[in-house]
Amino acid sequence: MSAAEPPQGANSAPAGGSAAAKPQAWGDHTSAPELALRQLQTLGADAFAHVNGSLAVHLRGTEALLRRWGNRDAVCLGGLYHAVYGTDRITGSLADLGMRGAIAEVIGAEAESLAYLYGACARETFHPRIGTHDQLMFADRFAHCEYPIAASQLRDLCEMTVANEVDLALANARFRSRYGAELIEFFERMRGLASEAALAAARETLRPAPHDAASAHDAVAGARRE
Repeated sequence: MSAAEPPQGANSAPAGGSAAAKPQAWGDHTSAPELALRQLQTLGADAFAHVNGSLAVHLRGTEALLRRWGNRDAVCLGGLYHAVYGTDRITGSLADLGMRGAIAEVIGAEAESLAYLYGACARETFHPRIGTHDQLMFADRFAHCEYPIAASQLRDLCEMTVANEVDLALANARFRSRYGAELIEFFERMRGLASEAALAAARETLRPAPHDAASAHDAVAGARRE
């Protein structure tokens, strides 16, 4: 990847929206989260297979954690849509990048920009930079370039990243056993970036439980026997 100016919409509103754009409702009594959920259903999130079931379940779980930790609406809605364009670990997507303007009209420009950054993140390049002097140099897998992001965007991305992994871990003991230690180490580098509520939840969720440790030990012993 080469250093470059950020692609249109990475640090601002996508084409067709303004930086101050807010979610639009379909009716006087339709809230932004309700409208956002309807859009996800229309895009097929309920039928999109994911680690612990449908992608819709995971997206709602991620949003719920972000709200529980006291994040503002833009971060929570960005979390709800964090995989709408696909991610570095998901094959396929609910929407292509040509829909960025339409999605921004539903969840707001700031939330859409965060969803874009989450999906665009080239994790093997960018994640090791978190907690270092290079942590604001973002690696964009869609645009095939690198560019600086704001410190506030980095904080929001870290919060969304913790919520994503915690939601996966809560319902999957095998996931906790396999990735728990690695994620705890990763999240320790987010001190001062992710909220203390998020980091405390991650430590609590990913801390090896006695039965998890026993399962991991048995798996290693079985592998050695083979």
